[in-house]
Amino acid sequence: MAGILINRLVPTILWTYLLQLTFASIFVPLQTEKLYDFCGSLGFLSAAFISVYYPYLRDRFWLGVADAEFFSPKSLAPRQLLLNVSLVLWAIRLGSFLLIRILKNGRDSRFDKIKIYPRKFLYYWVAQATWVALVGLPVWISNALPASAHPSLGNRDYFGLVLFIFSFLLEALADYQKSNWRRDRDSKKHDKRFISIGLWSISRHPNYAAEVGIWTGIWFMASSTTSSPLLPPGLLLGTMISPLFTYFLLTRLSGVPPLERANDKNFGSDPRWKLYKQYTPIFFPWGPAGDLKG
Repeated sequence: MAGILINRLVPTILWTYLLQLTFASIFVPLQTEKLYDFCGSLGFLSAAFISVYYPYLRDRFWLGVADAEFFSPKSLAPRQLLLNVSLVLWAIRLGSFLLIRILKNGRDSRFDKIKIYPRKFLYYWVAQATWVALVGLPVWISNALPASAHPSLGNRDYFGLVLFIFSFLLEALADYQKSNWRRDRDSKKHDKRFISIGLWSISRHPNYAAEVGIWTGIWFMASSTTSSPLLPPGLLLGTMISPLFTYFLLTRLSGVPPLERANDKNFGSDPRWKLYKQYTPIFFPWGPAGDLKG
């Protein structure tokens, strides 16, 4: 079973890097970041496709088997179906939201001092491939196994599904509230400099906190498979890199830190911002408030 896993998993991982490097070959010379986030979503969607259909694609187009059997989604195990539907819903919603936002705004300030340096900009595309490969790992492993190797759905699957749905709705609501807030500000319905209503009243970054919940839910749904005695020991813990890397990325690298620095620069002298920072948790609603540590 371990051999089957490796033979199916490696092409998916290689694909994530090939796709992002292809995008980089187009957009790095153009010095544009407009489709960066959207390309990340495409990475997840295409990797899910490859992880399911690789045997057919290999037999039909590499080995030249004319009558290669086309894999039907009906052949997926219930857990595989739940995982892939969850991933597709998340990727389509977030990818379309980010695409619409940047097309409206015209730029992503994160890349203002990056895209002008080709080697540095290329690094971000490689990092995005790594993000797709690692965060989607529970799904790629689940898809790599035959449906017959999956145990029946159990409590961990149902808990993970509930957590995913709850977090998915929270993330969508947080994005909706901020979009409405910006729209009202642009139409002069209020003059607030930063959002502090709705979910943003209990967390300074509720959308990012919900993102961690989404991938924790997906990890739980995949955990009955990754802990199977048919697979190498330690794989269950290994796939925890998905939610853990998501948390690390958002709280230490590309999510919260640059936004907090930008907000401090823009609103640091505003007494209302100081009060908001003092009493509103940075990430999880039960977490610490105040300045970002580390």
